[in-house]
Amino acid sequence: MRHPMSEHILLRHRDIPNIKDLAVYQAHGGFEAFRKAVTEMQPDEVTDEVKKSGLRGRGGAGFPTGLKWAFMDKRNWPHYVIANGDESEPGTFKDREIMEENPFQFLEGVAIASYAVGAHRAYVYLRGEFWHVAKWLDQKIAEMEAAGLLGDNIFGTDYSLRIYTHLGAGAYICGEETALMESLEGKRGQPRLRPPFPPTYGLYGKPTVINNVETLTNVPMIIANGGDWYHTFGTEKSPGVKIFSLSGRVNKPGNYELPLGTTFRELIYEHGGGIIGGKKIKAIMPAGASSSLLPATDEVLDTPMDYESVPKVGGMLGSASVIVLDETVSIAWLVKKTTNFFREESCGKCTPCREGTYWMERLAERIASGQGTPRDVETLYAVAKQIQGKTFCPLGEFSTMAVVTGIERFREDFDAAVKER
Repeated sequence: MRHPMSEHILLRHRDIPNIKDLAVYQAHGGFEAFRKAVTEMQPDEVTDEVKKSGLRGRGGAGFPTGLKWAFMDKRNWPHYVIANGDESEPGTFKDREIMEENPFQFLEGVAIASYAVGAHRAYVYLRGEFWHVAKWLDQKIAEMEAAGLLGDNIFGTDYSLRIYTHLGAGAYICGEETALMESLEGKRGQPRLRPPFPPTYGLYGKPTVINNVETLTNVPMIIANGGDWYHTFGTEKSPGVKIFSLSGRVNKPGNYELPLGTTFRELIYEHGGGIIGGKKIKAIMPAGASSSLLPATDEVLDTPMDYESVPKVGGMLGSASVIVLDETVSIAWLVKKTTNFFREESCGKCTPCREGTYWMERLAERIASGQGTPRDVETLYAVAKQIQGKTFCPLGEFSTMAVVTGIERFREDFDAAVKER
């Protein structure tokens, strides 16, 4: 890890009061990066600068952002940009803070991405419960249009852009990019078969870039300061900063913007204030409800939170929604909660997920309520293993992560639950 942070790059509202006001945002360099891109740079030069920064997708997959933009099919037009604001992962609450408190930096990122890939229409897709955020962003978009920052002939050039918000209907599956596009087109929110991928065949069958809200909010600062500047934060392979959504049994839950490569120990004990009541930490879910359960060993606590290191201890960084569990939490109870969520959110398109999540929930409920047997634990594990690698999209795979790693790494909690019977 390099370069300690003196001020925020994404959560700038914590340093600059009222940055959500257009005049304040512009007084602190707002939209100068967009002006620079449109008036001084070719679209490919913008993409190259983002490539140089090493920015990776902050929605969970960690795919290189500039590379994704470069994949856009330039033989097929029009092009579209979609900002994924369907923040539905339990334990993740970073994008909402950005959109509510630093909206113009996010919208500037959408605008720069649109220019880079030649899009004249961009959509902000929001989870259904974010109706107040949609109303707020519509207001900010209108302010940008009134100021000449959106619309036709932006900055006196021939580039034009319109940004629209769109509300989903509260479906977790629509965080998956192809289901999101189906929903945006007015269809049932169910995933498409890939390939083809969105940069080739996306919204309305046209090339589309889909990036997470946090990812796009990085872009104005990268264009303003350069890709090399951004590389001074984080690690060599995971450059930049990340918002870690910390929750669970910690004294100070919340969003913490830190360089990638910060350890779990620093996040939980220095920033999160340690465990409630001084209890012993038991497990960590590094990527929300869809992640593996990591035992809180010294090795895990001292692991750098970046895209390369977390898989080495049996997890994934994902969207970095870090849920902390202490010794008072039964893993059998936790698995009941996660299986209930995924059974509820399965779109039902494929049989392994539709049927598998149903049976996992029933078995987990039976075990956690004290009505289960050792045979039920074995069956639960077998069902989860049979789902893995057989589902249409990642949701089914995610539904098994806590189940499989919970039984493998915390079997004593399940044994205790069935012995109590």
